[in-house]
This record gives sequence, C-alpha cells and structure tokens, in this order.
Amino acid sequence: MKRAFKQRVTSALAERAAQGLTRKLVPLARQSGAQFVHQGQTYLHFSSNDYLGLATDPALITAWQEGLSRYGCGSGASPLVTGFHQTHQTLETLLCEWLGYERAILFNSGFSANQAVLFTLLQQDDLLLQDRLNHASLMEAGMLSAATMKRFRHNDAAHLSALLSADQTNMVVTEGVFSMDGDCAPLVALSDCVRHRAVFMVDDAHGIGVLGPDGSGSCAAVGIHPDLLVVTFGKAFGLSGAAVLCDRDVGDYLTQFARHHVYSTAIPPAQAYALSRAIEMIQREQWRRDKLQLLQGIYQERLGHVATALSQTPIQPLIIGSSERTLRVATALREQGIWVSAIRPPTVPQGTARLRVTLTAGHSEAQVRQLAMTLRQVMERHGES
Repeated sequence: MKRAFKQRVTSALAERAAQGLTRKLVPLARQSGAQFVHQGQTYLHFSSNDYLGLATDPALITAWQEGLSRYGCGSGASPLVTGFHQTHQTLETLLCEWLGYERAILFNSGFSANQAVLFTLLQQDDLLLQDRLNHASLMEAGMLSAATMKRFRHNDAAHLSALLSADQTNMVVTEGVFSMDGDCAPLVALSDCVRHRAVFMVDDAHGIGVLGPDGSGSCAAVGIHPDLLVVTFGKAFGLSGAAVLCDRDVGDYLTQFARHHVYSTAIPPAQAYALSRAIEMIQREQWRRDKLQLLQGIYQERLGHVATALSQTPIQPLIIGSSERTLRVATALREQGIWVSAIRPPTVPQGTARLRVTLTAGHSEAQVRQLAMTLRQVMERHGES
C-alpha cells in the first residue's frame, strides 16, 4: 500500500513535469513594494496583488507594530472560545459602516471564507450557479457542496437567466474583478437577472480598495448591493485574511455553523488593529487610486498594440498561448531585471498561458515605462508581437 501511494505521487509529479507545468517556490527578500531581491539580484516586481502599495507602507507597518505592543502576537483561540478580541469587533464595525452591511464575519483567508459560505449555506436540492471563470476556492467548494452546481458562460447574464430554476433555492456567485483577466463582471445585469430569484454573492477580492467611491469596491462602483459580499485583505489592504459581509441573520448563521470560522484560530488581534488602519488609509488616500489610473494609462498607451486583453483594473494580462512560449518570455524579462510571473494551466484554461502583469501604487511612472519598453523588446525578439 505504501509503495502504491509513493508511485501515485511520483507519477503525478512526472506527468506535471512532462507537461512543462511544474510550479516552484521562489524565496524572495522584499526591498519595497516595487522591488525585491532573489539570489543576490534586484528585480522590478510586476506580479504583486498589493495594488495600493500598502504592504510596505510605513504607516501601516507602524500600526501593526502598535497592535503587537498592545495585544501580543496571536489570538490564542478560535473566535467562539477566547480568540475574539475588541479589535476584531472594531474591524467588523468599520467594515459594516463602510460597505453597508449588518454583519462582517472574519476568516483567515479568502479561500476559507469562500468555502465556508458555500459549504455552510447550501443544502441538498439547492442550485449553485457560478461564472465559469470563478476562483478555484469557489469552484472546489461548489463541487464538494451538497448543492447541484452549474457554470454559466463568463459574464453572460442571459445564459445565467436561462439556468435559474423556478423550483429550487438558487445561489449565484461571481467575482467582481476576475483575477486572471482583470475584467469586471456585469454586476448590474447580473443583479437585475437574479432579483427575487436567487441569493447573489460577489467575491470582490480584486475590486475592494481599487474601485468604487473611497475604494468601496466593484459593487459600490455600479450601485448594487449583493446579499453576500466577500472581501479579502491580502490584496489592496496589504495584509491578510478576509470577511464575509451579510445581513444579521446570515451572519449569526455563519457564526453558529461555518466550520472554517468556528474551528480555526482567530486572526491575531494585532492584525485586526492594523486592518482597521488600512481601511482608513484606503478611504482617505484617493491618490493611490489616482496613481493606479495614471500608471494603467501609461502601460496601455505604450503596449496597446502588443497586449491582447487590456483591462480597466491593475491586472493587465498578456496572453501568449502556450506554456513553453510564456515561460520563455518570462525568463527573458528576468534576465533584464523585470519579474512578471508566467501563469499556466491549470490556473488558466489550456491555450491561454499568459504573463499576468499587475501594477501598483508603489510603482513609479519611470518603472512602468521601463516595463513597457523591455516587454516590447522581448516580445519582438521572441516573435510574440
């Protein structure tokens, strides 16, 4: 039995290697939001989700240090034991006031938040309808949940409408901004489609902080209010963790029955303290979003003839096609001191391997121009333009 298990593991690794899809961990030493060091070489960094540049901001670092001094390193327990501190309550209150909900349930990651919602709220005979490009956390939870899951065509409200059931409890889930393409969901059309017909959930991991008035996200940007809103703190907030925004009854239900919440150690109170400071910075420091718009304009002006899928968000995918060619271009960029990660199947569909360029408020105009110039040269050299 043990030998068969070992063979299963080695065969899977060999198959992944033969496909050219092996992933590797790369240890980095960060210098700033825009640069890091790897094996003694400094790189310009264009593969971060730290969209507002908060992860290395001195004010936010100071806030976490203050939290550590006041509350220690860890929460010490799960939320329903003794892990829920006053700083967690303050964070929940700030999120609710900002985003317009009655409850905010905290989780250690966006992955666990998404899985908790689908595992906890869906029952047998329910129908779950998901955009076909939703994040892996949502897809996996949907497949493993008690509900029947169907996928509607990407950003296609008409197809969604055709799939809705009149005889079942429907839940519809989409992302606000899709992480691999940077495109925005047609939230108004989707909201109109599901009104009175389904519970509507939006995962706004890549929209919160970046879009909407005061950075309040994709939904606020277009004036809709989904039943469930998931926001994560590992992107624009510059930290980690997540929250599910909902009404009071659903929040109480998740508190009672969401195993990812009940049986996980709560996020550290010092982290909650820092997250409250991050919310203030996101709301007040509009210059960060203004700078992102400026940098996106520079990037698109200089690479519009090369890029295949320009977006209105900091995520700017450059779809190349094959994994081999994508890796070749990424390697050539690194040789020029620019780090852009190659994204390959199974993260994206077959034939759509890409460079996922992400811009942040921590980049300068000169750095984005350098990226554009180098990327254009590398693409021409490798016959990809």
